[in-house]
Amino acid sequence: MHVSANATESDCPVWVPDPAGLSDVELLLDGAFPCLHGFLAADEVESVRNSGELPDGTRWPVPIVLEVPDDLARHERVELRDEEGAPVAVVDNVSPWWDGRAAHLAGPVRPASAERGRTLRTLRPPAPAVRAGLPPGPVLGLAPQRPLDRRRLAQIRHLCAELGATVLLLPRLTGPRPQALVRATFAAMAELPGGTTVVPVPLRSHGDGKRDELLAAHVAAAYGATHLLSEQVVEHAPIPVVEPPEMARDQADRWRPAADVPAAQRRRGLDEDELSERLAAGKELPGWFASEPVAREWSRLSPPLHRRGFTVFFTGLSGAGKSTLARELRDELAQCDAREVTLLDGDVVRRSLCAGLGFSAEDRSRNVRRIGWVAAEVTRHGGVAICAPIAPYGADRADVRARVGEVGEFLLVHVATPLRECERRDRKGLYARARSGDLPQFTGVSAPYESPEDADLVLDTSRLPVRDCVAQVLALLRERGWVRPWT
Repeated sequence: MHVSANATESDCPVWVPDPAGLSDVELLLDGAFPCLHGFLAADEVESVRNSGELPDGTRWPVPIVLEVPDDLARHERVELRDEEGAPVAVVDNVSPWWDGRAAHLAGPVRPASAERGRTLRTLRPPAPAVRAGLPPGPVLGLAPQRPLDRRRLAQIRHLCAELGATVLLLPRLTGPRPQALVRATFAAMAELPGGTTVVPVPLRSHGDGKRDELLAAHVAAAYGATHLLSEQVVEHAPIPVVEPPEMARDQADRWRPAADVPAAQRRRGLDEDELSERLAAGKELPGWFASEPVAREWSRLSPPLHRRGFTVFFTGLSGAGKSTLARELRDELAQCDAREVTLLDGDVVRRSLCAGLGFSAEDRSRNVRRIGWVAAEVTRHGGVAICAPIAPYGADRADVRARVGEVGEFLLVHVATPLRECERRDRKGLYARARSGDLPQFTGVSAPYESPEDADLVLDTSRLPVRDCVAQVLALLRERGWVRPWT
């Protein structure tokens, strides 16, 4: 989001990075990237990508960069704000660079103010403060991306006993429900060694599994870990990487080193597919797999399909029947599902959320992407969003699908009623005005409509009654498990 028109008192333009960019900003400010003072310049990025080192020979695994619009990269300083508009940091843009695709800021990053209110700020002291507060001796670090099940907890206890170490847990503040992972981590405290320290960190993926795990080792070391527990082999890590020992579940449902449990006495655990199926179906996790407090938070982190939020996105020409189908679907869901439904009809949204937008290609895109933002928020919080804009461009629909898909489920329905039928139904005379040239940017006549090739369902309201069309949408929702069948 570019808001450089609103300058601060120092006449510093403003930029709101995406959540991934904000995560990197927070880690820079917290001292979790100890080799870096800010975003990398072009020569530093090239060096890291080619050799895994900064130009001075310091090992560093991942380029930390910030992409911005071209005009912002030409300023000496840029203020960074979070999604709520609160100042977070200022970049002294000493070495901006362009790569043919985008512009990037490069230079030192400093706090915008003494008080920063990012996610779970009170639980996140700076890395030097955490490091100074750890007891002397070995510290086993772990950056979990999911709740700690009893097998993993047994591995941690076993390694701590071997190393004589305390534990430093750095649960990752990423994904749609980061707070749930933090709660799940604290829920496991009773099963962790005494003196365990928990510090949530906004450590995200940069798209390369091996380099991401190497970055996790650097971050863990910055917070004071002397060893990192990891499933992967991590080369050139700043601290020793310890592979978790193989554990087995015995006849008493305890997790012990596999060498201590005879093969004939071992019981099966849950593989990843079985775990996913249990969570999706809303089944309880067995006590030998996770304690009740951890299992409860696990279910909140990954709720059953019939409790997850979802979006149904109708697209099609004006007059295709989108609004009618959306209203009918809303009424049907009200009878068979307890989730709150938000209807984002194209005409209604134009009068409220998107008031002031015109019908240029740019404004059409803004209209659809605003709808997508609201739909994603409804979905994130476990509700149902039913959208019915024309949404003529594939790129905008893909943006909405990706945004919603990060937090819940998404269904694209192409209401493919033929243009001739849409014109016949036109009570407002819009098509006639478009044909006469009075409406120069009317979708289907004087502006393009890109028919979706990725629709989950295609309906033609000239061939099927509305009730039958809605029945098909409901059948697909039930088939996917998002809505429970009638009982």
